[in-house]
Amino acid sequence: MKNAFAIVTLSALLSACAVAPQKPADAPPAVAPADSAEPAEAGAPAAEAPAPEPLPGVELTSDLLYKLTKAELEFKRGQWQGPYITLMALAQQTSDPRLARRAAEMALAAKQGGEALAAIRLWRQLAPESEEAVQYFLGFAVLGDDLGEAEQIFSQRLQTSPPAARGLAMFQMQQFLLRAKDKGAAFALLDRVLQPYGALMESHLVLAQSAFSIGDAARARLEAAEALRLKPESELAVLTVAQVSPDIGSASKILTGFLERHPQAREVRAAYARILVDDKQYLPARKEFLFLLKDQPDSLATLYALGVTSMQSNDIAAAEDYFKRFIGVLGDRPGDERDPSKVLLILSQIAEERGDFDAATGWLDKIDGGDARLYLTAHLKRAQLTARKGDIDDARKQLAELNTADPAEQAQIVQADAQILREAGDTRTAFVVLENALKRFPGNADLLYDHALAAEKLGRLEVMEASLRQVIAAAPDNHHAYNALGYSLAERNVRLDEAYALIDKALQMAPTDPFIMDSMGWVQFRLGHLDLAEELLRRAYGLRNDPEIAVHLGEVLWNKGDKSGARKLWQEAQSKDPKNDALKSTLARLNYSL
Repeated sequence: MKNAFAIVTLSALLSACAVAPQKPADAPPAVAPADSAEPAEAGAPAAEAPAPEPLPGVELTSDLLYKLTKAELEFKRGQWQGPYITLMALAQQTSDPRLARRAAEMALAAKQGGEALAAIRLWRQLAPESEEAVQYFLGFAVLGDDLGEAEQIFSQRLQTSPPAARGLAMFQMQQFLLRAKDKGAAFALLDRVLQPYGALMESHLVLAQSAFSIGDAARARLEAAEALRLKPESELAVLTVAQVSPDIGSASKILTGFLERHPQAREVRAAYARILVDDKQYLPARKEFLFLLKDQPDSLATLYALGVTSMQSNDIAAAEDYFKRFIGVLGDRPGDERDPSKVLLILSQIAEERGDFDAATGWLDKIDGGDARLYLTAHLKRAQLTARKGDIDDARKQLAELNTADPAEQAQIVQADAQILREAGDTRTAFVVLENALKRFPGNADLLYDHALAAEKLGRLEVMEASLRQVIAAAPDNHHAYNALGYSLAERNVRLDEAYALIDKALQMAPTDPFIMDSMGWVQFRLGHLDLAEELLRRAYGLRNDPEIAVHLGEVLWNKGDKSGARKLWQEAQSKDPKNDALKSTLARLNYSL
């Protein structure tokens, strides 16, 4: 089945786990920290603070201090080998595990895996009780070809773990083995090590998840079913059974059955809601998220989900409210590291679409550069808003002042400049800008696409078609190019069979895109299939209240004799975009005025 929701992420369990030790960049991860603030499932052991490690009584002589200082200074100057050798030698001389650990950190920073592993081995030897050293070692051991030493450690850890903590140790083992190069060998290791613990639900959950990850669906379902049999009330177990189900229908049935018995099972309800979203059942999904919001009105994940599902349900006012609440709650949590850039961009777009350009710019001003890609997007959008407020020169100046060494981002800036010119009515200059950009970035599919649109506006239809065919050749999965070429033919009422084939291909790639539905409705209208055209255009307009779709649907209704229906749609289009070219040309052609 499609991966409708992440396989049990351990958010319910690992939120109670010991967090992996702090480590320098490039160190192998130990146990993944919890990614959720949700409470752990009942019975999950709480983390205990590690006991302080015993350290040797080493006198800090002037000679020792000199060698340590010299090694650190050389390391700061970019040298690693000399400082590493010094620290390793001193660790062996003094039996101080902290020096071995520091040697490991230096090797890791220098991306020297073999030397890092040697230092970690010494660290473990000098501090055999150190959980941190074991975690570092396991992080490296699973990356090798021989998992034997790791297997011994895993087996010993399970044997010595208190019964209440043994399930947690199993999940930690699974997390380590996710990084193994040989996934089949890692699963075989798990299978062997977990054999003595068949009475534990967690053992079967780990095996189910791992079998599923290597494509063994039959084994995954067998293990998941056994986990649920052992603990029928476990959210983790039912989530895993649903995850390994053969299709979305089976998964949904399992989750809804569990929710009927346990309506407060948040993890299960959230998973079911995500399945509904993936199945594009946005209204039912929204209902589930609303249920979750009642218990946790400040849940950022739920507020975001409600914003998205509200937009998909075309309830823009509700979406704006949820996204604003998301920003407000996040602002009250200074320690939360989530980047709000995407939500701020959505709020800016919503404000822009209702014509409130100042509010749209205000949301953009709150984007502080956490995500470099979105930060550039915000700058481009700010320039476009400046242009929409009438200051074309300042908008283009803002774009000219953007500096980036990335050719793809440079092309994006050119695209934004051409779009500003095109929307201002200066299509000829926009065309020249794009022509020049294609000399700098030949074959850039996005620039070619915009070049085609500008050529069409200038009546240079052969250039438009040539550019779109270049896009199709360079990016055969670009449904926009197929749609644009097909729509152009349909709009000119020529080569309608070819137009239909092009738009049909685009619709197969993006079956829910309202603009491609609009194109298909329009070509059906040109072919004389008025009922089918109306059906497609109504569906498109239901997904997106766009003026051009309203104009097309209005003309279909006009030709079917529904003059009042057509007039209503054209008035809606006029209220949203009084300067809409499609509306003007349609009314002129039909010799009709609103």
